[in-house]
Amino acid sequence: MTRTQESAKEHVVGWYSTGPKLRENDLEIHGYVPNPVLVIIDVQPEELGIPTKAYYAVEEVKENATQKSQKVFVHVQSEIAAHEVEEIGVEHLLRDVKDTTISTLATEVTGKLAALKGLDARLKEIRGYLDLVIEEKLPLNHEILYHLQDVFNLLPNLNVADLIKAFAVKTNDMMLVIYLSSLIRSVIALHNLINNKMLNKEHEKAEDSKPIALPPVAGS
Repeated sequence: MTRTQESAKEHVVGWYSTGPKLRENDLEIHGYVPNPVLVIIDVQPEELGIPTKAYYAVEEVKENATQKSQKVFVHVQSEIAAHEVEEIGVEHLLRDVKDTTISTLATEVTGKLAALKGLDARLKEIRGYLDLVIEEKLPLNHEILYHLQDVFNLLPNLNVADLIKAFAVKTNDMMLVIYLSSLIRSVIALHNLINNKMLNKEHEKAEDSKPIALPPVAGS
């Protein structure tokens, strides 16, 4: 269990624990501030997104009056926000965190794949929200629509000839690098194969040139 450092400008609202799940003794710890919030942090998440879940304790009343009521955890919706300065610091921190056991190319590919999966999840979430609004299952929120319009305004206009040419040139350059890398890898593999064949042939000649020792004749 970890508690944040207190100062005159900070107000403790709860505590957090490295989960990934609730533990039996969490309720015993859950009481050093009034109405605290418990945040469980999964340090080895298997899904994309922020690996946190928030809970608060409520009093559960038993149907049988002879039994005492007890506190239980109830999940509560939460979100993580930060000031602009904090977001810049977190971004630089995550950018500098690298696994030295993985090559640079593998790290970049993994990062691109994670980013694309995150983008796909966000787009599905936006589509689901818009579908619910169209079906009148959710009220129309103009603030959300304004933010979506801002996102669409930031998208590049792909009908511009110069932009299309720039994308084509960039793609061709990347394909050329991949083609040259594959060609060089194939040449090196062929070179190693020829060297291996020649080395084996020299070993065979050396074995054939060795004199054969005849066994001694009995009685000689």
